[in-house]
Amino acid sequence: MAKLLRSQRLTLTHLLGSHSIVWRLLFSAALAAPATVGAADISGAGTTFPYPIYTKWAETYEKSSGVGLNYQPVGSGAAIKQIRAQSVTFGATDLPLTPEDLKLFGLMQFPMIIGGVVPVVTIKGVTAGQLHLDGMTIAAIYMGDITSWSDPAIRALNPKLAIPATSIVPVHRSDASGTTFLFTDYLSKSSPKFKSTIGVNTSVQWPTELGAKGNEGVAAATTQTDGAIGYVEYAYAKQNNLPSVQLINKSGQAVAPSVDTIQAAAAAADWSKIGDYSLTLTNQPGPKSWPITGASFIVLYAHPSDPEPVAEALKFFDWAYKEGGSTAAEFDYVPLPASLISKIRKSWATKITTDDRPVYTAK
Repeated sequence: MAKLLRSQRLTLTHLLGSHSIVWRLLFSAALAAPATVGAADISGAGTTFPYPIYTKWAETYEKSSGVGLNYQPVGSGAAIKQIRAQSVTFGATDLPLTPEDLKLFGLMQFPMIIGGVVPVVTIKGVTAGQLHLDGMTIAAIYMGDITSWSDPAIRALNPKLAIPATSIVPVHRSDASGTTFLFTDYLSKSSPKFKSTIGVNTSVQWPTELGAKGNEGVAAATTQTDGAIGYVEYAYAKQNNLPSVQLINKSGQAVAPSVDTIQAAAAAADWSKIGDYSLTLTNQPGPKSWPITGASFIVLYAHPSDPEPVAEALKFFDWAYKEGGSTAAEFDYVPLPASLISKIRKSWATKITTDDRPVYTAK
């Protein structure tokens, strides 16, 4: 098995802001507050990355169970705030929380689905898949060091492609986002300068000005601006026919984003020794690996004061693991390996409890 790459992992105080003591006090106060989530439907909020598949799963699940899912695609950072306030039963984030924060705030996390982040461009005369880029070059673009599509570094990666001397317009997410976390994690692994000057987070200080909210905003800004480059989730890029690029991966191979290349990256990860599931999958080795791959995680209270809505949520996730894999593939997501799903389902009984009793036991 290929050597597992572990990324920098951020703390809740990175997600919630710089005033760590204030946030920790607020979070602790929220733990003692009564939950406001209703028992009829499941309430969640988080990253936009899994929103399409969660929506489809919810539609199917409600028909058979009568229980609906109200999921707000507000971004990973906002999800942690809502979990803190107990305004939702679960949060969804594209960056795993550290074991220290999980313990400190009484949380439990597990991966639910795997996908990728895709750079997309709008360049006259260049169609989807024609342009080849690598992490170092994209990092230089987003740092403002490369400003024209005719730059020698880009031409060296595309010797046979006619690229106009158009100014580059980098587009970034303006909201706190797990998509930005995966993108900046990849760029930081590719460029020491990017790591030291911009770094890894759900929201960073970009030196460029054009920001937009959500996948929709980045896609709109990118497609409407000649010379633009942006980054969106793979499923969103494919379903909206956005002009993606090929990336030179860690093994030096040019790969296009696809379920197969995302699966190849996910296959390199070894979850067996990670009890808190806190892995990132960016820049995995292998000739077919898509380099900006990541899992989306569910975050719940490990010892909820009101176990009923948490049990309903786990029942839904259990159903999705068992029944939702084929639908996930249809929606261009990669289901988790069966061995990992089995481990997660067993862990619920010991890690999510009330009065030392399992909130939900998978069967």
